[in-house]
Amino acid sequence: MRTTILSAATLAVAALAPTQLPASADSIGVSDPKDLGHGADLRSVEVKHGGRNVVITTTHSDLVESFRSGSSGAVFLDTDRSHAGPEFVFSGGYFVGTDYALLATGGFATSAWNGPVDGSYGMRIDYDTDQVRMRISRTVMGAPDEVRVAVRVAGSRPDGSSTKRDWLGAPRSFTEWVAAR
Repeated sequence: MRTTILSAATLAVAALAPTQLPASADSIGVSDPKDLGHGADLRSVEVKHGGRNVVITTTHSDLVESFRSGSSGAVFLDTDRSHAGPEFVFSGGYFVGTDYALLATGGFATSAWNGPVDGSYGMRIDYDTDQVRMRISRTVMGAPDEVRVAVRVAGSRPDGSSTKRDWLGAPRSFTEWVAAR
C-alpha cells in the first residue's frame, strides 16, 4: 500500500480554490511497506522538484557501510509525458567505496541503459538516518516541467545470494508527477 503526502502549499491552494487544484505538487512523499528482510528495504521516497534541482531521498530499514550488504538501488526518472517509460536512471551502491551514475535510458532493463550523462548530480548516504539523497540539476535532464520516479533496491545475503528486488509499489510503477516550483 502506498500513501501520497502533498506539500502544505498544495493543500492550502486546494482549500482556497478547489476548482483550480494544480495537476501536481512541487514535492511528493510515498511510503513503502517493510517487505524485503534486508537493510536495503525501501521504506519511503521523497521527490522535491525545485527551480534548480530535483532531489530524491530514499529511506531504508538499516543501511550499513559494508560492501557485504550489496545494497544498491536505481531511481528511474520520467521527464516526458509523451514518451512511455523513463528517460534517465540514477544508479548506485549504498555502501562505502561504491560509485553512482546518472545514465540516459530507453527503459527499465539494464540493457536499455546508455552512458553517463554529463552535468551536475551527486549522491550522499547517511547511515545514521538510513537515507540516500540524490541531487540532479534540472538542466542535466533538459529542465523538465515535471518529473516522476520509479524506485528499485536490492541487496546481498551473508551467504552471497541476492535478495529479491524491492520496488516502490508495483514493479516499474511511477509516482505521481511532480511539477517544478
